[in-house]
Amino acid sequence: MSQGRIIKALSGFYYVEDGDKIIQCRARGKFRKDEIKPLVGDYVEYQDNYIMKLLPRKNFLIRPPICNVDQALIVSSCKEPDFSSMLLDKFLLVIEHLQIEPIIVISKIDLGDKEVKKYIKDYRKAGYRVYEVSSKNNLGIEELKTVFKDKTTVITGQSGVGKSSLLNALDINLNLETSDISKSLGRGKHTTRHVELIKMYDGYIGDTPGFSSLDLNIKPEELAIAYHDFQEYSHKCKFRGCLHDSEPDCGVKQAVADGMISKERYEHYLMNLQDTKKKEEKKYG
Repeated sequence: MSQGRIIKALSGFYYVEDGDKIIQCRARGKFRKDEIKPLVGDYVEYQDNYIMKLLPRKNFLIRPPICNVDQALIVSSCKEPDFSSMLLDKFLLVIEHLQIEPIIVISKIDLGDKEVKKYIKDYRKAGYRVYEVSSKNNLGIEELKTVFKDKTTVITGQSGVGKSSLLNALDINLNLETSDISKSLGRGKHTTRHVELIKMYDGYIGDTPGFSSLDLNIKPEELAIAYHDFQEYSHKCKFRGCLHDSEPDCGVKQAVADGMISKERYEHYLMNLQDTKKKEEKKYG
């Protein structure tokens, strides 16, 4: 049997890259029977235009449906739609929980916003790589091109933040469809219809459907150490398994008090923690 990697999934077909060949395949009926679905990014064994076996995954995302990812470009717009630190923090929770390195990209920086600059400073202080770009004015694009080498990168973020425009700015040959912001809804129309890995700057980048909400399927104990900077300060917590909420002598709460973790980011964490606790209670009664 031959081996390759799924680089595109569309209308029930899987496009497997094997060296310099792309083979259009179907999945064996056995996968449907076992309720297993091949994903873009999967390494597979195939034969006679059928995927026979999925090789082990190191991680996977449900929304967007992609696996074996090294890093994620989380795109948040400066304006149109307005920057949301709450939504960005939720993306960071999911991405970091999956042991995928997050890279924050603030798009539409040409529209300018002093308040967003403050957030950028806070995220950099927390140890995140933050890139400020404008696809329209080609600002920050050359710098961003350096992150892809030898990596599989997923690009994700809220609808309308300019993911397709960013990809077009990175590679003008892509000509991906983009759309204007829906004024009545305040968010973008969905323009990307499938998931695909695109070769770019000696690596792969995943163009994925946009979405405006994220489901957190994380236990409270996992949530408490999902952020890398929370994990760093949690070693100073008095109690093992500290959720950084009502417990005394908490290293994370002390870091918030000392200005090492932004108060707003901590408040977002508490909101997500409450949601996670409610889901746990519902699940186990």
